Amino acid sequence: MEIKIQAIHFDATEQLQAFIEKKVMKLEKAYEQIQKVEVSLKVVKPATAMNKQASVSVVLPGNNVFVEKICDTFEESIDQCVDSLKVQLTKIKEKQREH
Repeated sequence: MEIKIQAIHFDATEQLQAFIEKKVMKLEKAYEQIQKVEVSLKVVKPATAMNKQASVSVVLPGNNVFVEKICDTFEESIDQCVDSLKVQLTKIKEKQREH
């Protein structure tokens, strides 16, 4: 599984990148055939709270899953994205089992 992290208009710290990679790796438990994960981090309105946007795109064989969350911190945004993706990936896996 390839993980690509893109920070738009700022530099993501090593600590943040390690956190993201650790969280994203857990998605493989929900769905083994993940080919690529693209994480995009962006500060939406710098002067306001709830301004850290994380969008995660997961590339699967014959399918793509996309989630976007805005929170106070990037860690919180990534947490919510990963939780949401786990649910979606589990549904996709169940559908495939039925066929």
